[in-house]
Amino acid sequence: MISRETHKTPQEVLAVLKAGVALIQKDLYQFNLSGLELQRANLHQATLIRGNLSKADLSAADLSGADLRAADLCQAILKDANLEGACLYRADLSGADLRGANLTTTKLLGARYDSQTLFPEGFNYKSSGAIGPNAYLNGAQLNTANLRHADLQGASMLGAYLGGADLTRANLQGARLTQADLRKAWLPGVSLRNARLNGANLAGADLRAADLTGVEFEQMESIAGADFTHVQGLTDEM
Repeated sequence: MISRETHKTPQEVLAVLKAGVALIQKDLYQFNLSGLELQRANLHQATLIRGNLSKADLSAADLSGADLRAADLCQAILKDANLEGACLYRADLSGADLRGANLTTTKLLGARYDSQTLFPEGFNYKSSGAIGPNAYLNGAQLNTANLRHADLQGASMLGAYLGGADLTRANLQGARLTQADLRKAWLPGVSLRNARLNGANLAGADLRAADLTGVEFEQMESIAGADFTHVQGLTDEM
């Protein structure tokens, strides 16, 4: 095992991992390990909060119990990796390959995935608390969340709390937002095509240039102060 004090660069970390040295419980806070070959690396219970692991090859790596909060795992290869008990709150898993990974008791609340993310066969990612296409987020507490450009097509967000959330240019096509709280949410350029907003609260929401084509828009709780400048798809009746 090594200490952060003597190995402060990604190259040094890579060198010791290649030498078969374990980094168990080591502090790698905000380390940039993007694109590195880290197959079979032993990072058991390592701290990788806000680490950049995008496009890194972590095939068969031991990340059990690791703290990966807000880590960038975009397009990372995590095939057959051990993520048992790891914390991935708010991590970005867009385009990541998790086929064969051990996700037993992995904490995925608020983690981001997209249509390119590959999960283990049979894993119920839709109900894991992660955020992405077809996710089950009914009643989720997402106030002030950063969901810019999020892919939430077909997501179920009945009664979700999204007050003050940043959904700029997010894809919410076909999403179910019935009775959702969207007060003062940022929604400029968002796609809400064919979404259900019945009974939602849009008071003070910013919907500039949003696409509302085909949206269900009945019995709104409030639209007081909402900005509908340059929206698309709103009929006179709506």
